[in-house]
Amino acid sequence: MHSHGGHGHSHGTGRVLRISLAVTMLYVVLLVVAGIHAHSLALLSEAGHNLSDFLALLLSLVAVYLEGRPPSATKTYGYRRAGVLAALVNALSLVVVSFFIFYEAFQRIQHPEHVRAGVMIGVAAAGVVMNGVIALLLWRSGKDVNVRSALLHEVGDTLSTAAVIAGGFAILWTGQYWIDAALSFGIGALILWSSFGIVRETLNILLEGTPRGMSLEAVESAMRRIAGVSDVHDLHLWSIGSENHALSAHVKIADMATSESDTILREINEKLGQGFGIHHTTIQLEHVVCETAHGCVIAVPDEHSSTEHGGHTH
Repeated sequence: MHSHGGHGHSHGTGRVLRISLAVTMLYVVLLVVAGIHAHSLALLSEAGHNLSDFLALLLSLVAVYLEGRPPSATKTYGYRRAGVLAALVNALSLVVVSFFIFYEAFQRIQHPEHVRAGVMIGVAAAGVVMNGVIALLLWRSGKDVNVRSALLHEVGDTLSTAAVIAGGFAILWTGQYWIDAALSFGIGALILWSSFGIVRETLNILLEGTPRGMSLEAVESAMRRIAGVSDVHDLHLWSIGSENHALSAHVKIADMATSESDTILREINEKLGQGFGIHHTTIQLEHVVCETAHGCVIAVPDEHSSTEHGGHTH
């Protein structure tokens, strides 16, 4: 069972990402010019942060294009994991950016420089508005891991630029220029923290782990409660993409005609789709006693048993 409503969604997401790319690049240029003019490491750190955002948005846009391509004989699932790979690269790039900021901030604390706090405040205020608008557009355009990774970049930027505004006022009031470097440490820590969740989720998808927020025990229990199902085993649950979940299982039922077993199969798929958002299933219906060895199910024939064909839905 497949849903075919994703093309409009992909088009809308792509448009948001293209607009965000253009605005982000203009802001990066502004941050570099202002950071050099104001001697502010915090603004230059923000430029690095926003440059990583630009790359994140670019990767996400490429991933949206690839995810929209249809399956082929060599890519039977299509390119749905392109977005997952883009999200992983984005998150890893954030780790690199954060450690570079830590290094520069450490150098600046040892050798403080005069900072023009007024320029810091003005440029950061523009950044809060820009990043906030982009974050809102991304939040409304989708919830898959690819879009969420780009969204995390933008939310992190919104918070860190707000901190730069506060730091600018603190420098004006106290005249302590080390605050600029301290802000950079905070920005780096925020970037590093925001990347860990995405790395963890993308690795879980690539390793075909149980999808985030989903319980294998709950899925199995729901399947067992369906009338006619006597046993569920060899159950596997994974994600093709961040929002595309798949399941395979062996389901034991009573000996019955194929037309009757199809009713059970349809009910299983309806329960999985409506209750868990699982729409790609491979279910083997069995009328035999089975033994499990090395992860594979081996049929043990007996004189009163027969094997029923499996069901595969998309």
